[in-house]
Formats: sequence, C-alpha cells, structure tokens
Amino acid sequence: MQFAVPPRKGHAAPLYAHSSFLTFQRRKQLKLVAILSVALLALYFLWPQFSSNSTSLATSSIGTGGVVIVTVLNRASYSDTYLQKIIKNRKDYAERHGYTNFFANLSDYEPYIGSSPQTWGVVPAVRHAMASHPTATYFFHLDAHALFMNPSESLESRFLSKHRLETLMRRDVPVVPPDSIIKTFAHLRAEDIDLVLTNDAEDLNTGSFALRQGDFARFLLDTWFDPLYRSYDFAKAELHSLEHIVQWHPTVLARLALVPQRVINSFSKDSPGAGVDGTYRDGDLIVRFFGCDTAPARNCQWEMEPYYKLWAKRVKLE
Repeated sequence: MQFAVPPRKGHAAPLYAHSSFLTFQRRKQLKLVAILSVALLALYFLWPQFSSNSTSLATSSIGTGGVVIVTVLNRASYSDTYLQKIIKNRKDYAERHGYTNFFANLSDYEPYIGSSPQTWGVVPAVRHAMASHPTATYFFHLDAHALFMNPSESLESRFLSKHRLETLMRRDVPVVPPDSIIKTFAHLRAEDIDLVLTNDAEDLNTGSFALRQGDFARFLLDTWFDPLYRSYDFAKAELHSLEHIVQWHPTVLARLALVPQRVINSFSKDSPGAGVDGTYRDGDLIVRFFGCDTAPARNCQWEMEPYYKLWAKRVKLE
C-alpha cells in the first residue's frame, strides 16, 4: 500500500542521531538562505529591465505608439498609373497623421506562397512590416483596391482609441455571419484586443484589419501562414483559414474585436456581398472595390477613378 507520507517508526531514535539530525537541518537551512540570497540579488539587478519590458508592453495599448499602413501591390497585374494613385492616396493620409507606409511587392513573397493563391501574400507582408518596424504599435493592412476617402480623420479617432473601440466592438455576435454558432466574447474590453477586423454578408473580411505588435501578433501570423493551412483546399484561401483559426482557437477569439463594416471596410456600390449597412457613404474613412480583381466584368481602375477624383478634390480643399 502507498502512503501520502512515510509511516512513523515504532521506536525512539538514539541520542547521537538527534545531534546528527540537527547538524543536517542546520546545513539545509544555511543552503536555503544562500539560495534565497542569490535569488534576491539577481532579482534586484534584473528588476529594472523586467519592469521596463513590462511597462512597454502595458503601455502598448489601444491608440498609443506608431502606426504602419501595410499595402500589398501586384505590380505584375496592374499598371503603374493605377498603382501610383493608390500610393499617392496612402502617402497623403500617412503624412497627415504621422503614420508610416509599408508598400510590399507581392512578387517578393511568391517563393513562400508557392502554388497557393496569391491572396496569401497579405500574411508574410504584414509579418515583413513587423520585422521592419519593431517599435511600431499597430499594423493596419488595407487592400490595394481601396482608398482613404476622409483624409482628416485619423485611425485613432476612427477606431483605434480605447474609448472609441470600446463603443464599436460587436459582442456576442456570430463570427461568421449570419448564424455561426461561434460568437465573439461578450466580456471583452478594448484593452484585451490585438486584432480588429470586420465581416461582410458571408465571411470575415481580411481586406482591412489592424493588428497590434507583440507576441500574439507573431503567433497569429505564423499560425495563419502554416503550410498545413496553405495547402488545405479552403474555398477562399487565407480568409477561410483565418475563420477556421478564430472559431477553433479560443486564444485567438479572446483577442479579436469585430467592428461594423463601414468603420474600416466600406464596399463601393459596385461591390457585391456587403453586410448590413456595409456600403460606402459620404464621410466614411475608406472605400473598397471588393472583388474588382476577380470578376471578369469589372475593372478596378475604372471603378476607382470617380472616387479618386472626389478624394483629390477634398485634398485640395483642405
């Protein structure tokens, strides 16, 4: 039979054993004191560094630090005239608000994407931006087929500030509309959030999202770009892969905030599949020409032109 503690002996120990036992106990106590002293000294010298790191993580909260806008450009498929308009739009917006642009070339990631759909390029592009700007707080990915339409409104005032995000977060709603059984957590607060994105009428939508710098961001991007997910035959490639990760990994869901689509992802009138109240209205921060690059009957450059002219007029007036 096994006992939780050894049974007591039935006879008294000899006197010399008691003296030896006390000496042994004294040695153990001295050894413990020495170990504790070394540990306290180590903690004393390491604490400032530890405290500094903890503070930097704690203050890396919603709305603080730098913002990097990540745009992935497909130079092989679109004219330089079209791409230069997108670049000009991004540069103007970033300069107004003190942000940094990161223009990624899709071709740079083709060796890593392999035979997977090119839309996967967004993941290594954001990871690349994080490595290039290790002190930035937020990375805001915006699809190339989109424009900033309200140049005076910052990302902080739109959704990144703690107070603003607190009011925008959609709690206890299906992650995948309209009726996914997996819902966003009802108890989350803005300080819990590392990933902000929207959904449209059918899916999460990765054309516009914000990711906060940190261990979670690196974990998410590395998991998302795992070869297993890239090789799996998801109908919508990286989009459905992220939906899978969010719904099956509570660790990720606990860091996610869904915001209304028009906050950062308004669809143009020519773009099908907008969610409820997801179509662009005058005054919205962003307009996206969702699907213009995949529908044979559509042309991204033609669709962008009237919005670009409207934006250019607003810029001149400000």
